[in-house]
Amino acid sequence: MLTEKIHDLSRRYAQETIEIRRHLHAHPELSYQEFETSRFVQSKLTQYGISFEVKAGTGVVGLIKGKNPEKKTIALRADMDALPIQEENDVPYKSTKAGVMHACGHDVHTSVLLGASKILNELKEDWEGTVKLIFQPGEERNPGGASILIKEGVLENPAPAAIFGLHVHPGLEIGKLSFRGGKVMASADELYITIRSKGGHAAAPHTTVDTILIASHLVVALQQIISRNKDPFSPSVLSISSFQGGYTTNVIPSEVKLMGTFRAMDEGWRFKAHELIRKQATSLVQGMGAEIDLHIDVGYPTVYNNEQLNLIARRQASLYMGDENVLETELRMGAEDFGYYSQAIPGCFYRLGVMNQERGITSGVHTPTFNVDERAIEIGMGAMAWLGASVEMG
Repeated sequence: MLTEKIHDLSRRYAQETIEIRRHLHAHPELSYQEFETSRFVQSKLTQYGISFEVKAGTGVVGLIKGKNPEKKTIALRADMDALPIQEENDVPYKSTKAGVMHACGHDVHTSVLLGASKILNELKEDWEGTVKLIFQPGEERNPGGASILIKEGVLENPAPAAIFGLHVHPGLEIGKLSFRGGKVMASADELYITIRSKGGHAAAPHTTVDTILIASHLVVALQQIISRNKDPFSPSVLSISSFQGGYTTNVIPSEVKLMGTFRAMDEGWRFKAHELIRKQATSLVQGMGAEIDLHIDVGYPTVYNNEQLNLIARRQASLYMGDENVLETELRMGAEDFGYYSQAIPGCFYRLGVMNQERGITSGVHTPTFNVDERAIEIGMGAMAWLGASVEMG
């Protein structure tokens, strides 16, 4: 059976793929700077005998043709970029680059897809269709590498019927996968607000227009957009995360800068909220006598898992791993540029358990102590190879 063959090859290539992960972890690169990572991926695909092309600067797109390659095309995606975080783990493969770390598991994602690629290519006489491999740059920064790759035609020639992507989950025990149909992750937009007016001596506020006070009112007022306008059954978050103004005790500054993030699960509400933010912020600030510059940097869309594809994928995952090891993914207000793919074609974004409480592997992503139980790599590469080979859209 194909499942048995994939299990066997996953075990055989597990340590080799773990070493790939360790190399990537020790040599992280920031978004859109994944030059060495890209060359490393290309070298591995060449070694495996898999054809590829380079897109979006550092992206790598490969093709594996099984029997009857025209029957279907399934895309498998992994992101490659790291984060500007100083690693605090004491491991032999610790990041060699100061202030740069694979703190979101993209080293695992890339190694898992390389491992799956090797398996699929070795077994290409055992499955039908074509698998498109997408090694993507720039997931961590707008505009998102997915959007760039789509503009460069990654979803064409051949056009995938579906796309899969996985993400490590530090809250999910090793040995588990989790899936969810419909809305899975939120959109993410960035807010940049500057309030300007006449500053002056803090002991004479009547001779100024107090930008600190105005900005404080605005931070509070913006929360009403969420609490009084959105559907209470549709999750949404607006957080002001930076308040910059002033430099001493006795001066009211002439300028205050705010930054924040807006998250939503509904695309219609998302853009309605943008208008409410602009309207409320402008009227409040101008009404209190100051000027405002407001920019909303529109980021990633919601990640929506095609319901039919999710059911098929979950069923296939259960065949590969057993029902007890396939769970339900929770809603998350985090964002992922996989949303660009899932808005364009049927997509399924699922989670790979990497937590091991007994070994103390519990830190969350985007932290300096994030790590994974590396046994997850064998599970991840096998499951991804199985989904790429076995899933068919009706």
